[in-house]
Amino acid sequence: MTQALRADAPASVDAVVERLAEHDYVCDRRLATAVFLAIRLGRPLFLEGEPGVGKTELAKTLATVLGTRLIRLQCYEGLDIAQTAYEWNVARQLLEIRLAEAAQTAGDPDDMARRLYRRELLIERPLLQALTQPVSPVLLIDELDRADEPFDAFLLEVLAESQLTIPELGAIRATAPPLVLITSNRTREVHDALRRRCLYHWVGYPDAETELAIVRLKAPAASARLSSQVVAFIHRMRTLDLFKAPGVAETIDWTNALVALDAMRLDPASVQDTLGVLLKHQDDIARMQSGDTAKILDELRARALID
Repeated sequence: MTQALRADAPASVDAVVERLAEHDYVCDRRLATAVFLAIRLGRPLFLEGEPGVGKTELAKTLATVLGTRLIRLQCYEGLDIAQTAYEWNVARQLLEIRLAEAAQTAGDPDDMARRLYRRELLIERPLLQALTQPVSPVLLIDELDRADEPFDAFLLEVLAESQLTIPELGAIRATAPPLVLITSNRTREVHDALRRRCLYHWVGYPDAETELAIVRLKAPAASARLSSQVVAFIHRMRTLDLFKAPGVAETIDWTNALVALDAMRLDPASVQDTLGVLLKHQDDIARMQSGDTAKILDELRARALID
């Protein structure tokens, strides 16, 4: 980790909480500790948890807090080196060959190889970009579990050594190592060798008090009553055996949707009409429509959490 990143980095765990809060990211102390140690020790941070709980948003906010660039690698099935690390500029290489042929200098294979595999003919993709910045960036490797398993092994050199070996050039080592955040929704197991190179934190659903604070920041137009009722309803909904329980992102979206519909409080009609904002699977929506909505509202009313 370079001094360029440390100069404006939070000096304590409490400072991490405060600096993230300044940019509307609510962070509990355990997560703040993991972030602080990742910065201080220069270690990658592996964040695992349900979708929509703020893993990606943390990387974005952290880049803002540190005043540095965010480089994001969005993972998906079939990723290869050309998409994630580097590729050679084939068009420029073909031009070099034609120029050499025209000048009748293409006979020396060693000289031709040096011309074709010069550093300036290398096209940088996110992983290599993160290693060649003058100031340490935040490198977000997002949803690693969506990539194929062999990609885990390809990342090991970057995570452990802050370098990338290119056969034609050798190792390119970062002078300003990136702060690496890796996220996973746990749709597959990530290899132990990669986990060992990282600090680890499970990002779960926040408690009601924390989630209410998030809603007030992200949906400021909602009344205090509506925000409280939304959080209470969603926390009860998460106890159901749903295919995909709503995350914090859905809590925020639902609150803003209810505000857009001029809802002042939760009622059966407003909930039923907006279930598609909260839930993304028809079986879950059908279950809520078949009686669970009314049941939850009745329970919350009996507990005086809604009126």
